[in-house]
Amino acid sequence: MNPLLDFSGLPRFSQIEPQQIAPAVDALLAENRVLVEKLVADPAGPSWNNFVEPLEDANERLSRAWGPVAHLNSVMNSPELREAYNANLPKITQYHSELAQHQGLFEKYQALKTSNGFPQLSRVQQKVVENELRDFRLGGAELPAEKKARFMQIQEELARLYSRFEENLLDATNDFALYVTNREELAGLPEDMLDAAKEADAQDSKPGWKLTLHAPSWIPVMQYADNRALRERLYRAYVTRASEFSKAPATRCCETAGAGASAPALNQESSHADQARLPAPAFSEGAESGAQWDNTPLITQILKLRQEKARLLGYANYAEVSLARKMARSPREVLDFLRELGKEARPYAEPDFTELKQFARVEPKLEILEAWDIAYASEKLRAKRYSFSDQEVKQYFPELQVLQGLFQLVERLYGIRIEKTETPVWHPDVRFYNIFDFGGRPIGQFYVDLYSRPSKRGGAWMDEAIARRRKDGAIQIPVAYLNCNFSAPVGGRPALFTHDEVITLFHEFGHGLHHLLTSVEELGVSGINGVEWDAVELPSQFMENFCWEWDVLKYLTRHVDSGEPLPRALYEKMLAAKNFQSGMQTVRQLELALFDMHLHYDFDPHGGKTPLQLLDEIRREIAVVFPPHYNRLPNNFSHIFAGGYAAGYYSYKWAEVLSADAYSLFEENGVVNQNIGRRFWQEILSVGGSRPALESFVAFRGRAPKIDALLRHNGMTHSSANQSVLKS
Repeated sequence: MNPLLDFSGLPRFSQIEPQQIAPAVDALLAENRVLVEKLVADPAGPSWNNFVEPLEDANERLSRAWGPVAHLNSVMNSPELREAYNANLPKITQYHSELAQHQGLFEKYQALKTSNGFPQLSRVQQKVVENELRDFRLGGAELPAEKKARFMQIQEELARLYSRFEENLLDATNDFALYVTNREELAGLPEDMLDAAKEADAQDSKPGWKLTLHAPSWIPVMQYADNRALRERLYRAYVTRASEFSKAPATRCCETAGAGASAPALNQESSHADQARLPAPAFSEGAESGAQWDNTPLITQILKLRQEKARLLGYANYAEVSLARKMARSPREVLDFLRELGKEARPYAEPDFTELKQFARVEPKLEILEAWDIAYASEKLRAKRYSFSDQEVKQYFPELQVLQGLFQLVERLYGIRIEKTETPVWHPDVRFYNIFDFGGRPIGQFYVDLYSRPSKRGGAWMDEAIARRRKDGAIQIPVAYLNCNFSAPVGGRPALFTHDEVITLFHEFGHGLHHLLTSVEELGVSGINGVEWDAVELPSQFMENFCWEWDVLKYLTRHVDSGEPLPRALYEKMLAAKNFQSGMQTVRQLELALFDMHLHYDFDPHGGKTPLQLLDEIRREIAVVFPPHYNRLPNNFSHIFAGGYAAGYYSYKWAEVLSADAYSLFEENGVVNQNIGRRFWQEILSVGGSRPALESFVAFRGRAPKIDALLRHNGMTHSSANQSVLKS
């Protein structure tokens, strides 16, 4: 039996082969299309049982088959899998576009909404029907035939472009490698990172140390490498990924400038002539251009198609389409929110950056602070001010202790139990866990895939494997994927996490709990399904707060050598440094959010201005740090060009207001308070998308959200801070 067509349990990852994808997809699509026509032709009035449920069953089977394929394409990418994925993606996209525009289905849902049976449905079922009708309208169901055809073409082309964007970024990231043979060139880098680089080098049968653009390699270089020329080289390679500057990698050992060598100054006003005077990266003889990975034309196409799609639907811009499924009511409301937050943050960001520049002139002796110096100088400043380094802290966060402490926290908060078990997985490093409620009943399962590898896309994310629903009189429990890109164990020692990585893990686990602890039994609004996108980050950012609590951290930590827990004195230093450069970090996020919203609101993709020029305008308004002219941030901004955050990147800050305010109730009653934890579960996690997110927040907090907790958590206060800022 084709493992992709077995829905009796968990995905059979050990048996899935690329050649099985097309037969499974084709069979399910054929079955589903027959069912759709049968449902539409049924003369009986539509009801939940004879219409909605059979359609959900069919679409879930397709999702259960395609989901593991899409997941494997993200975490175990190979030429064969990519070819099969890209060959079948248009089929999936076309099918969903057909459903979204199917006049017969649309009319059936309308008939159900106006029927005498609709008031008899549960409130959750009514919400599913209402969401479907909204999505039909956004899917082009009300368009005339010729516009429906064009709308479907746009949907299919956008799906192709999104996939290509992500592939280009992965290929450009993987294709860079720098082989360093002189140990002195790597002065300042942590030993565990060097061990991993040495091991990677040996796997390539080359001498020395292999540096890449994957996070476990790139971040330590930018933060700790004393060799300024090395930092610049990797910075330039990283920020020009998937751009017109992309090149094939060096295949010979490099000869970098000496440790601490200074490159010529380059600021945001530099010209291409200035650029030419900089030391060029070393490329092997015969290296070819990576222009096939350039995302620049894809960005233009994506923006044009999104604008055309919006106008076909009768909206002025794509931002309005995006916000139709969110808490925020209009692009202007979002922009006002971001700029109000900018007014609070910029007075803190400017002194942050001024202090850093002044420090850099004295300590690392950098007269001009360049983009590749910022993380390095910041780490030096933080270490000097607070007398600790990230590397010192990292020794207290071995992987298994962190996981054990994380699980212990949620077990205490919610009265659940987490147990590791065995099941087929896609890579030997992946672990699998069961969740049981306080009565011992299974309520969820999740996979954990923590380490970076070349076949895995960057970043960290949670995704749905199976959603909770009632089916055939029984409860189907939810299953989630939790994915990160941390450094793997090396040299017989356990994987060690920075505190930032611990925060990332807590963040993704918060998403996972939102999916896994739902009590909703209808697929369309179970777990994360149906939750407004600008509220979906609430549970994830909420979990981050616990990473700063002593009563939590002391259970997360154990020194990798001595076994001692984190010393209270070191914790106090970490806490004192918590808001180090928070102003700079906040305006950086606002820069990205404003760029995204303006790009989809009032930017003309057919006009003379480029996205880079728009980004420069926004930086002049909000930023305090300006990158060099060759920086191509849009080309690797996969959140908005390949993910689900188009005209939605503001969601991180929007939801951070909600999460900080929600967490303040724990602060007022004890941060590991099971009564408040159960209430958070009941009013936020449990209800999923079955009711508006603002309604869920008010049910938990007892009032509308306020921004004061967020500003306080970030070390920023203002006289107007107690005002409610999310008015939706």
